[in-house]
Parts: sequence; C-alpha cells; structure tokens
Amino acid sequence: MTVRPCLPWPDKRLRTRADEVSEITDEIRAIWDDMVDTMEAMPGVGLGANQIGVLLRLAVVDGSTERGKAVRLANPEILHKSIELREHEEASPNLPGVSAKIKRPRAVTVKFMDETGAWAERDFVGIEATSVQHQIDHLIGKMYFDHLSKTKRDMLIKKSKKFTG
Repeated sequence: MTVRPCLPWPDKRLRTRADEVSEITDEIRAIWDDMVDTMEAMPGVGLGANQIGVLLRLAVVDGSTERGKAVRLANPEILHKSIELREHEEASPNLPGVSAKIKRPRAVTVKFMDETGAWAERDFVGIEATSVQHQIDHLIGKMYFDHLSKTKRDMLIKKSKKFTG
C-alpha cells in the first residue's frame, strides 16, 4: 500500500472520462488500497482514481470519524438523488490551497461493483453523499469548480496558482 501523488491541475487526465472496470482483480484491489492510503494522507473523505492518474472508474469514500471504513466503488452510478440540497465546502488535492461552497443533493443512492465483484446499491447521506458525487464527477472528467460560475471558477484557479507556484 502506497500514498500516490495527485495529479496537478490542469493535467489532461483530470478532464478524461475514466474507463469502465470489467472485473475486480487483485490489481484493482491494490489500486483501491493505494487510493485509501492517499485519501487518508491528505486527509480527505474520498478519491477518484483519475486523481492519481489511473483512468479507471474506481472511487473510495470514507466520511466516518474513526476512519478505516472506506467504501470501495467500481463503476459507480447515481440512481436517485434527494430533492433537498446540502451546501458544503469542497476542495481537491489536484488544485491545492483553494475550496468553494458547492450545493449538491443531500442524499443519493448509488449502484456500484463492490470489492467482491458483485453489484451493490447503497444510500449515502451528508458528507458521504457529497463525497461520492464529487468522486463520480472526477470519473467523468469534471472538477468541483465546474459547478461554479465562470467568473468564480476563473478566480479560484487563479488563486490556486499562488499555492502551486
């Protein structure tokens, strides 16, 4: 298990749609393990595989306070979204030093392939709902700041350059 470096914005892989995972193999499980280590080292509550340069539809989410309860998802797809929205400050290790308040559905039901290769459905609420939506965005080549107006997005990216040199 390894902490992997996160790609710096504007690496084109962050804008690339990740490929579907056909089966869960030991290689996929090893990538998930590295993703959990990377997420916990940030510290963060989720990570999409393309954030570390792996163009597969893999994500990990852990909004628990005690850690060690990461949900590993392959090919996640949102089936249902709550009407009620939740505003949360979102950030990304790919664009360090900045964050923005984003409104997303407070709860979502997600279908995904789990660690055993079986299809599962799970309800995510609160911080985990925000995180799983954020990670699914990553897997389709979308960043959290794409939910902002062009003016706010441009200001955020410009501000982040102060942190990355």
